[in-house]
Amino acid sequence: MKAPIWIAVIVAALFTLLGSVFIVKEGETAIVLNLGRVSRAGLGPGLHFKVPLIENALVFDRRLQVLDASPERYLTSERKDISVDFFSLGRIDDATAFFRATGGDENVAVARLVPIVKDSLRNEINARTLQQVVSGDRSEIIDAQLDKINEGAATLGVRIVDLRIKQIDLPTDSEVITNVYARMSAQRRQVASALRAAGEEQARQIRAEADRDQTVLVAEAERDAQRLRGEGDAEAARAYAAAASKDPAFYAFQRSLEAYRAAFDDGQALIVLDQDDPFLQYLENDR
Repeated sequence: MKAPIWIAVIVAALFTLLGSVFIVKEGETAIVLNLGRVSRAGLGPGLHFKVPLIENALVFDRRLQVLDASPERYLTSERKDISVDFFSLGRIDDATAFFRATGGDENVAVARLVPIVKDSLRNEINARTLQQVVSGDRSEIIDAQLDKINEGAATLGVRIVDLRIKQIDLPTDSEVITNVYARMSAQRRQVASALRAAGEEQARQIRAEADRDQTVLVAEAERDAQRLRGEGDAEAARAYAAAASKDPAFYAFQRSLEAYRAAFDDGQALIVLDQDDPFLQYLENDR
């Protein structure tokens, strides 16, 4: 009868010992509640003890966590509608404040942090133009509001370490995207018109240079032809003069034959001349 009692006592002692010990891992922190009130906080990694049934330990992860949110629509300084998708990196900085503000529920913390971040971004984006938001340095937007975001996050025991804008879009149901596309189209048309005008100007210059070169070439060719014809005529005249000086009668006869050949070359020529015309002298006399 005594053995089962001792066994029960040992088992109860073991459960009591296990209930009084808890472990905090690296990257975690813990607080101890005594009847629902925080009695100890900021417990680091290691083995810790608590009073069973009276004290309760809550362990929180102090590593960086990603706080993701759905894209939010904002208005720029010129009342242009844009959609901003962002995320933030944060961690629990004060476990006691975190427990008191959220009851230790991370979902509650996220739900209360998202409006703080969105409102801070809204203040910064509302003060900037669309060009500054889309094409400017996004880190300037973040740096300008990170301290203000942490002022609100501190009430939750959380510290936001970094905030990043993933994407900035123009909503499809907004007139902004239509205006942007229209402006881009106008810019492309302007560039195309400038390119066409430059091409036409170059074409006119090329055609003018080609016409000028053609005129010069034709003039030079005509000049060379005239010179060659003149030289040929001069050479022919010298040849005729030399032939006439050697035998004037034969030269006259040869010239007459050439004239007859040219006059009757096609075989259909009809020439009406006086019978005493000198042109017919070699046709009447065979001497």
